[in-house]
Amino acid sequence: MALTLAFGLVLLTSVSLSGLAARTVLSTALLFLVAGALLGPGGFGVDDIHAGDEIVTVLADLALFTVLFTDGQRACLPALRENWRLSGRALGLGMPLTMVGIAMPAHYLLGLDWTTAFLIGAILSPTDPVFASALVGRDDVPLRLRRLLNVESGLNDGLALPFVLIFLATARHENTELKSLILELVLGLVMGAAIAAAVALLWRLPLFSAEPRLQPLGPAAIAIVVYASCHLLHANAYLAAFAAGSVLATLDGVASDRFQPFGDLVSELTKFAALLVFGALITPERLFGLSWTQWILPVVAILVVRPAALLLSLIRTRLPTRERVTAAWFGPKGFASVVYGLLVLQSGIPDSQVVFDIVAATIALSIVVHSTTDVPAAKMLRVEPPNDLPNAAPDEQPAEVSGDRAPT
Repeated sequence: MALTLAFGLVLLTSVSLSGLAARTVLSTALLFLVAGALLGPGGFGVDDIHAGDEIVTVLADLALFTVLFTDGQRACLPALRENWRLSGRALGLGMPLTMVGIAMPAHYLLGLDWTTAFLIGAILSPTDPVFASALVGRDDVPLRLRRLLNVESGLNDGLALPFVLIFLATARHENTELKSLILELVLGLVMGAAIAAAVALLWRLPLFSAEPRLQPLGPAAIAIVVYASCHLLHANAYLAAFAAGSVLATLDGVASDRFQPFGDLVSELTKFAALLVFGALITPERLFGLSWTQWILPVVAILVVRPAALLLSLIRTRLPTRERVTAAWFGPKGFASVVYGLLVLQSGIPDSQVVFDIVAATIALSIVVHSTTDVPAAKMLRVEPPNDLPNAAPDEQPAEVSGDRAPT
């Protein structure tokens, strides 16, 4: 109950300071991470939480499912067709290059076997725009840049998942488990797509029309059915969530649009809860226990690998150089990497502690670096703060931005 109280207090604080955070380098995500570290065993010990605790397992499971379901709805066919040139390059070239670029130093510098090295690469390849909210959450940032970062981060969580699970199964040296895992992934993909498609087609019949105020609950009900069905039939619920969200948004864009505000809020809640728990697991012993060579990998992953991979993938595109550099810099390691790191820690593979410690250090460093540079980057792009921010002083009120703007 102490952890629940702490989450409520930090959530209240972060919401109250969100207007200030949008104008400064203050980060709401960083508040949850720091609060978790202070409350956990490595801080004041208010809540003695460990990776093997049931609350960690359940929270990680529900949170990842929720986020993948909402992310999947950003991967509908119309959105992909509209943004395939830039986002396709970022996902098809940038993401594999990031995975390989992280695996190479993990193997040659840290001496990890190739399977474990690529496992780290797969865990750290997804990005999360919540740590760059001053860019992706504002209508006055160039639309093509926001779309690139949003579509990339919305898809790479789900795309990285099969690689994480396959490398994890391979690290256990169990061929039977690998075969059953592939079957679970395929079954989850089919179930998620089939359930969402069946319901979306059913909603086209005149008899089945939801009252407007209840429409957001329709996709939520689909998510619950998919989640429960996958657990009963031993299908992969995460891939099913992503497939269900994508199919629903493709076949019934209205239902998806009505669900999006509610779904995004639920997704944010689960992300922040996971960050609080993750912060509690990052003890000083873990961070200070890393050798200097192990610290090199997080630094290289953030400062070198991600920027280089995305810049290479965006060669010969029409994206202006300034926006290209901004997109390359903002590859924050976020929620998906948090949950994938927890999966590794709970898996019991030989190097699980080392993998988790490196992932934890990378995520912590990324949150600090990226969440404190999004506002300066927005200023570099010559955008002003949004007009609807609360509590701004008179001389801080933004000037009108010329050109067409999307409604807020």
